[in-house]
Amino acid sequence: MTKPLSRAVEGLKPSGIRKFFDLVSEMKDAISLGVGEPDFDTPWHIRDEGIFALEKGKTFYTSNAGLKELREEICNYLNRRQGLNYNPQKEVLVTVGGSEAIDIGLRALVNPGDEIIIPQPSYVSYEPCAVLAGAKPVIINLKAENEFRLTPEELKNAVTDKTKVLILPFPNNPTGAIMERKDLEGIAKIIIENDLYVMSDEIYAELTYSGEHVSIASLEGMKERTILINGFSKAYAMTGWRLGYACAPENIIKQMTKIHQFAIMCAPTTSQYAAVAALKNGDEDVKEMRQAYNRRRRFLINSFKEMGLKCFEPFGAFYVFPCIKEFGMTSEEFATRFLEEEKVAVVPGNAFGESGEGFVRISYAYSLENLKLAIDRLKKFVERLRRS
Repeated sequence: MTKPLSRAVEGLKPSGIRKFFDLVSEMKDAISLGVGEPDFDTPWHIRDEGIFALEKGKTFYTSNAGLKELREEICNYLNRRQGLNYNPQKEVLVTVGGSEAIDIGLRALVNPGDEIIIPQPSYVSYEPCAVLAGAKPVIINLKAENEFRLTPEELKNAVTDKTKVLILPFPNNPTGAIMERKDLEGIAKIIIENDLYVMSDEIYAELTYSGEHVSIASLEGMKERTILINGFSKAYAMTGWRLGYACAPENIIKQMTKIHQFAIMCAPTTSQYAAVAALKNGDEDVKEMRQAYNRRRRFLINSFKEMGLKCFEPFGAFYVFPCIKEFGMTSEEFATRFLEEEKVAVVPGNAFGESGEGFVRISYAYSLENLKLAIDRLKKFVERLRRS
């Protein structure tokens, strides 16, 4: 057999994030600001519930869709925080992280040749998942002058008679951009007019710093055409527990569950019991972590202003996306030299799409002490570049 591999898989590019993560892991005294992983430990009361589940021998498969109690708490949470009403028996699926929900959601919706609109810069998995589902990714290059928000005009211009799904990645990774209610209303109008579906990735919903997050599913006429994706990794510092969920109309969840059933069986049982505790009693933990992230966010924005580095102010997630175009080098060159010369890892903006070229992503999911050290090194690096 001369060609054993899938052409679609061979054609996928490796993640641009992991390259710098791997390099910094082998470099002594290096500071990594490249990975979007909270530096907080999972709160104790959540860990305790996971430990208790193990001690009680609760290590068997759950139902494919997830623990009934967890699905009920997900619905309670979404009603409390977003005013959304979902049926826990028919409209909720517990997944292995939000990433699985993105993958199987797209596979459940699209047929070969359908178009999926993906605003970029955005999370690295959307485009590969669209390709693996047999769809054609249609990229909208978001603009810094619009604070990397998706505008109705940009969406309208991208829609064709083959368009099936819009991925709505807000609050955004890597830019930290958000979409407010007025922004979403303009988008929703076009979605309804063109009979499209939305995959709304709201994994950073709890990490917003200028008012409450608004889900597009809460707007009139949108719940029935939205797959809402969320999870526990970011808000509850539960990355390694690998737990997410999708909420959508019954007919969509039924097909997503079918794929999940054959590929996964069920999400990790211990993690599901811990997640029940997170949703029931974790609001204060989320608030404390959000406040800490906000302090770090303000520190970075002020530091950029002091060193004259252009950066729009992000109000979501835990990333900043400063512009490095003034230095006349690519994002990859800037990140590589910064790592080699100052031992600080950031991610080139083009890892998140071509429109990210000329920017770098810096995560502030790290301690203020590490951020201060990294900013001191960035200041020296920038001053050296400006003198050269």
